[in-house]
Amino acid sequence: MRSVMRYRVRHQTVYRYGGDVAHSHQLLHLRPRDLANQVCHFRSITLDPVPSMRREDIDAFGNFVTRLEYDLPHDRLEVLAELGVDVTAPRDAADTESAAWEQVRDALNYSGQPMTAVDLDACRFRMESSYVRVKHTFSDYAAECFVPGRPLLLGAESLMHKIHRDFRYAPGTTNIRTSVIETFTARRGVCQDFAHIMLACLRSRGLAARYVSGYLRTTPPGSDAALLGADASHAWVSVFCPPFGWIDLDPTNDVRVGTDHIVIAWGRDFGDVSPLRGVIVGGGKHRLSVRVSVQAE
Repeated sequence: MRSVMRYRVRHQTVYRYGGDVAHSHQLLHLRPRDLANQVCHFRSITLDPVPSMRREDIDAFGNFVTRLEYDLPHDRLEVLAELGVDVTAPRDAADTESAAWEQVRDALNYSGQPMTAVDLDACRFRMESSYVRVKHTFSDYAAECFVPGRPLLLGAESLMHKIHRDFRYAPGTTNIRTSVIETFTARRGVCQDFAHIMLACLRSRGLAARYVSGYLRTTPPGSDAALLGADASHAWVSVFCPPFGWIDLDPTNDVRVGTDHIVIAWGRDFGDVSPLRGVIVGGGKHRLSVRVSVQAE
């Protein structure tokens, strides 16, 4: 019987504006996905002030989104998401039993022949995107991990180990405007940067991989040390790895994802799954505070 973890998550975001915001639209990715190994049994999003329009929706990647519109002046916005989630350990996938990485790469290449629905869907996560570049620099960096004939999962895990070894986790050294090339050159960043670098390496080798956003258990069982990226929104990578499907890897903590991670959304990069993103009219400068609590029950 596979182990199950039950979590209670509280994610509070508060914007305090320098002046009145006359009008705004907000897009929220704060509701967990329901997956084969993850079930959300409680979802609640509380808003202050109450929006003039609120709509629950599904985006192009199958993520739950909440769309908001405010048409009355306000100088503060608070978004409080409270979640109850059960996470089951994923089924075992032996890294040596995955398909050879070149075989997967070639199956995702356009050949003029019809693709399977699974391969076609994976191709959405194979191309360059706003925050992820496809360049020889990244392909060369990953080359030693993907020698000829190597099983894809074994190569992806080797790449994860290499990124974790070569890059320093350093909060405050990057922001959302820092490019993946700048982060790669500086050899430091946060979970978002680690994920973007690993995505760039995989896609530059012709493989499919998606950006995953979610939460992380503060302290794993049997350890006194907190995982890097805990008590905040976290990010990692999911690799398309036949015959197992998608396998999640966390380069920030150098682990294959198990019951310590909660999936909220996935996309091509951070831009597709930002927890809260909006367009405002007015407001001037703003101050942002974010508090995240992930409690195991």
